[in-house]
Amino acid sequence: MTQELRRTLGVFDAVVVGLGAMLGAGVFVALGPAAGAAGSGLLWGLAVAALVAYCNAMSSARLAVDYPASGGTYVYGRERLGPFWGWLAGWAFVVGKTASCAAMALTVGAYVWPGQAHAVAVGAVVVLTAVNYGGVQKSATLTRVIVAVVLGVLAAVVVVSLGSDAADAGRLGLGTEAGSEGGPASAHGVLQAAGLLFFAFAGYARITTLGEEVRDPARTIPRAVPLALGLVLAVYACVAVAVLSVLGAGELGRSAAPLADAVRAAGASWLVPVVRVGAAAAALGALLALILGISRTTLAMARDGHLPRALAAVHPRFRVPHRAELAVGAVVAVLAATADVRGAIGFSSFGVLAYYAIANASAWTVGSVGAVWVRIRAAVGLVGCVVLAFALPVPSVVTGAAVLLLGAALYAVRRR
Repeated sequence: MTQELRRTLGVFDAVVVGLGAMLGAGVFVALGPAAGAAGSGLLWGLAVAALVAYCNAMSSARLAVDYPASGGTYVYGRERLGPFWGWLAGWAFVVGKTASCAAMALTVGAYVWPGQAHAVAVGAVVVLTAVNYGGVQKSATLTRVIVAVVLGVLAAVVVVSLGSDAADAGRLGLGTEAGSEGGPASAHGVLQAAGLLFFAFAGYARITTLGEEVRDPARTIPRAVPLALGLVLAVYACVAVAVLSVLGAGELGRSAAPLADAVRAAGASWLVPVVRVGAAAAALGALLALILGISRTTLAMARDGHLPRALAAVHPRFRVPHRAELAVGAVVAVLAATADVRGAIGFSSFGVLAYYAIANASAWTVGSVGAVWVRIRAAVGLVGCVVLAFALPVPSVVTGAAVLLLGAALYAVRRR
């Protein structure tokens, strides 16, 4: 049985996979909680999240050139910092992103059939696991369709909102409108909003975790990562400005479906069903990319014996880690039947920020041409990850820290 994956993805496909992961349900659900934390400082929170995401992305892209294998930061941490840090990165990613998968699946259910959200969520997981089983190229093709639909819906939301009489540029005044506590937006509120919005940016990691399936990774990954991140930042900024100008920070912070509420307030209620379809499609795209990324990290950890070695098997025909994909799909399906969307966002953000903190620490050790700039980015990214992680809501911090300690304990037991 061949144990290597097939390199089929070029720059365009890699960018599409990143867009599919980032243009997920985050933009449809994360703006509300972020506005509740930061008030009209929401745009500052978006800028901080984008800066940290950029530093993380470039650190990951630099490391992917030296280590073009499945696993992403699990591999980088193992090679640059030692086996424990690689394990902890892989643990944080798999656990945090599995929770994120459940959130995406439940978002699909909530928009498609609210009364049977859990059943629809489980069905979505089963279908997308089957798509991934058929090969990464099939996944990339489906992601292209989803990204096109989502971009069309978001464009409609921006045009309708900004073109309506309800839009008021005065609502964009940073730091002047009440935050979640009823006072002016605080620095802590902005940082908490950035941590929550990071949930929507984190999908660029899917490009690096697919390093073993990208053609010419030394050239493709460093081009695809910043391109995907830049496109998503532009889209998010347009959407945030449009929604904030119509609803204001206070109403946006109370909204469970901010984009739908924005077009309704703009007098375009006919667009609400379209937004619901777009949200479902976005969540499906994010879920598809998440299952891809988690299964590849699971594959890398199984190859090293940190997870059962049976999960390292590669299908002889489809050249995918089929057992890892089935295992991930089964766990996510169980969580989708029991989890809750908003609670998963903070928990997922903490785990992913811990994952990228290790990526930045790994990039700090790289010595090469341009090493000074690499280290500056890595330092900014590392500090940013730690600050945003501990600025998250207290329950997310406590739960996330407990899960990381559990991962460390499991590593110690295994070593003994």
